[in-house]
Amino acid sequence: MAPPPANSPERVATIMLSWHSLELVSCSTLQTLWAGYGRICAINARATTENAARKLDKLCGLDSGVAGTIYPLVLKLISPPRNNARNGDEGHLRKMLSYEVEQYFYNDVVPLLGDNIGLAKCLASTRGVHDDREGEKELGGLMATIMVDLRPKFPVAGGKEALQGALEWLAGFHGRSLVLKPDALEKYLLPPLEEFNRRQSLEKAGSSLWLNGGYTYLATRRTEYASLVEDDTEWSEALCSTFEGTSLSVAETAALFLTPCGRPIESYIHGDVKSENLFTTTNGKDVAFFDFQYVGLGLGVCDLAKLFTCSVPLHMLIDAHEPLPNQLTMCEGERQLLERYRACLLQIKTADPYEWETFKRHWETALVDWCRFQASWGFWGNTEWLEARVRSILSDQKWRDWLHENTSGRNCQPN
Repeated sequence: MAPPPANSPERVATIMLSWHSLELVSCSTLQTLWAGYGRICAINARATTENAARKLDKLCGLDSGVAGTIYPLVLKLISPPRNNARNGDEGHLRKMLSYEVEQYFYNDVVPLLGDNIGLAKCLASTRGVHDDREGEKELGGLMATIMVDLRPKFPVAGGKEALQGALEWLAGFHGRSLVLKPDALEKYLLPPLEEFNRRQSLEKAGSSLWLNGGYTYLATRRTEYASLVEDDTEWSEALCSTFEGTSLSVAETAALFLTPCGRPIESYIHGDVKSENLFTTTNGKDVAFFDFQYVGLGLGVCDLAKLFTCSVPLHMLIDAHEPLPNQLTMCEGERQLLERYRACLLQIKTADPYEWETFKRHWETALVDWCRFQASWGFWGNTEWLEARVRSILSDQKWRDWLHENTSGRNCQPN
């Protein structure tokens, strides 16, 4: 029988497993990646030595140490369609850089976050391949990562009932990552087109996470924003009009404040928080997140903005017995969820105290920014709640004064 093609998941898995004295038992596709950029496969690997078994035991949280033990793993293999690999195409660049970021995250960052957080541990990756191990030349040009399969410990996919666990996970992730950030911001990846130009000009490229976590921030959504400016809609007027005392719009001013600039409270953020990107235990108490293509610097409330809009049952945010008004201030349900997150964060983080009033202003600004993206891209989730909240925030002169004070002269220090 002819061997599988060099770029097939089976061949890639066989080569990478051999580096760790493991042999491939089975390989099956779990899902294909968006727009045909690769696939995620479930693989079973057999330890051929006791040392290999002990290493996998440590990664998987098991205790066998016996050669012949079979371990469940996951392979993420990136192989973009040839017709999509166009230089200067922002969408293609965003995808390819995001896979690069995710591989860096699993390879270099996860080991620093400790064992008390639900994250897949990385066994092997093509990051830093130097052709000095078996089969490495065969993998040239491919991007692949083999990780521990989270499903045995977290068997339930998604689920909005795991909200408390998700809030605690996010607080833990944000808090633990506060102390991991390199001082030099140039190590981070710029927005896709800027990063492409930096690499083309032979400058030292970013080799870390995104400088600005997430995929919705304004610097990468100028085309959609330009369409919003031209729209004859409520949100075009509310978000694209000039912010008092500046040459920027309201949306641009909010985006400026949220742009990472080295503040102590900036952490790593997941960047795409939703129930579809997590697994839970059967009781829903503990969660593990995955899909870290857009992890980077930011304020943790930016993760919460998407979570609350897209994955929190509406009745947990508002008084379900009252009609939703056109403008909505913070209801008790929303406040309780935010206070739960903040309390968990304060138990972990070692930076300066995160006072409630500062935290609340950050949260309000994150909601305005998230509303800008949805207004230009298309609303989904708790749409009426988000719009009512942002109308209330935009009409709050104290918030507007605070935002002006904290963006004048690019002063991003919260106060």
